[in-house]
Amino acid sequence: MTLLPLFPLDLVLLPGAPLPLHIFEPRYKEMISECLEQHKPFGIVRASDEGVAGIGCTAEIVSVTKKYDDGRMDILTRGVERFEVLEVHEDRAFLQAEISLVEDDETAAPAAPLVQQAVRLHAEIVKIAGAQLAGPDETASNLSFLLAGTLPLDLDFKQNLLATLSETKRLEAVVGYLEAVLPGLRRAAKARWN
Repeated sequence: MTLLPLFPLDLVLLPGAPLPLHIFEPRYKEMISECLEQHKPFGIVRASDEGVAGIGCTAEIVSVTKKYDDGRMDILTRGVERFEVLEVHEDRAFLQAEISLVEDDETAAPAAPLVQQAVRLHAEIVKIAGAQLAGPDETASNLSFLLAGTLPLDLDFKQNLLATLSETKRLEAVVGYLEAVLPGLRRAAKARWN
């Protein structure tokens, strides 16, 4: 049985999303060093007062962008696969968990109009924010995660998205969320420009 090292954080990592991290606590310096040596991923789970979320996302270390003399480091990671936490082990300095990978229940691709609407709404929000961001590939199998992963969305929303086992349902949720926040963003942008 392989244990996945866990990094509980107050954030939700989505598959395909990049996540830069500054590693400074001794237990996480140890964990990340092991992951680098063994070329293995670690798990990011949302931490709260109640403990860790039941669904997390594995993170692969893409690069170490800076190493400091005292052992701290800046790394760039990317979300890969969703997992369910089956049992948490606390016998090391950092948490580890027995996990099972989470797959979608359905394999049917979402309807083209839904995909186009999600991409269009995302592009409008990015434009309002003034960001220079290339839109994700509309044919990506995890488009919902790629769209949501680039925006500062509510953590409960992202956690629910992570746990939803249907790309169509996730895209519908993303469209609903973006449609709800866009009017306020448009008003704020209009006020800025006037």
